[in-house]
Amino acid sequence: MAQLRKLAWNGVPSDLRAVAWPLLLGYLPLPASSRAPTLVRKRQEYLSLVELAFARNREGLDQQIWHQIEIDVPRTRPGVKLWMHGSTQRSLERILYVWAIRHPASGYVQGINDLVTPFFQVFLSAYIDSDPEEFDPSLLPENVLNAIEADSFWCLSRLLDGIQDNYIATQPGIHRSVKRMAELVARIDPPLSAHLESENVEFMQFAFRWMNCLLMREISVENTIRMWDTYLAEGPDAFSQFHLYVCSAFLVKWSKKLREMDFQGIIMFLQSLPTQGWGDHEIELLLSEAFVHYSTWHNAQSHFGK
Repeated sequence: MAQLRKLAWNGVPSDLRAVAWPLLLGYLPLPASSRAPTLVRKRQEYLSLVELAFARNREGLDQQIWHQIEIDVPRTRPGVKLWMHGSTQRSLERILYVWAIRHPASGYVQGINDLVTPFFQVFLSAYIDSDPEEFDPSLLPENVLNAIEADSFWCLSRLLDGIQDNYIATQPGIHRSVKRMAELVARIDPPLSAHLESENVEFMQFAFRWMNCLLMREISVENTIRMWDTYLAEGPDAFSQFHLYVCSAFLVKWSKKLREMDFQGIIMFLQSLPTQGWGDHEIELLLSEAFVHYSTWHNAQSHFGK
């Protein structure tokens, strides 16, 4: 596992992600001989959970949870063909609903829908030779689609286990992370921090979304997938701990521009950052910047309260 983490930190080749990610998340066991039986069992278990949850059709569902999921699913990854297809949307609804009723402390929270998309695309890619974002999953045999859906569900569950504080009532995990990010940026880039303060920009106004959606609204799914190679390699805390340093490095990246803007300019700029042309190179630069800050400040964390 240590060897796998070390290799994955620098990026996983796309044809190996569908195996590497579940291993890194602890969804698949390390011994190769146990993997196939584990997948059969877990995929069957997920299908049973779906059957149970939807046994009484729509009337038997928790209407409040279902209503929010129904609103959010069509808004997931707007403009990307894969997420506009009915079969993908039905899969996403089932994944989110089953997760929500199994986690009553948080239930379903907006933003969790985004977190399914990298997993779904990685597992879909294992079965097709074309661009997953252009693909219609209804073309796949039912058992293949069920497998993609189940694996996405279990991996999402593993991921959320580590950051559930972000999604319980009042979202304390996110508030804590945003506060720590503000303290961190004040140390990394005092002039930027001072400028944001003088313009009355509060970190909550932009960083809440960066924490809630793990920067997925700011970068492409392709970028996110590369970023998650490193997060998964870092270990279970990375989506809360290391992510904080990535967000800080991400903000500081635009420091020069931001320091020349007023309140309105800053907020508008941070709402639609110019990352459209980003590839692996930009993400890897961001990750290595974040790692430098992480190495410098993580052990000094006690100085600015957890």
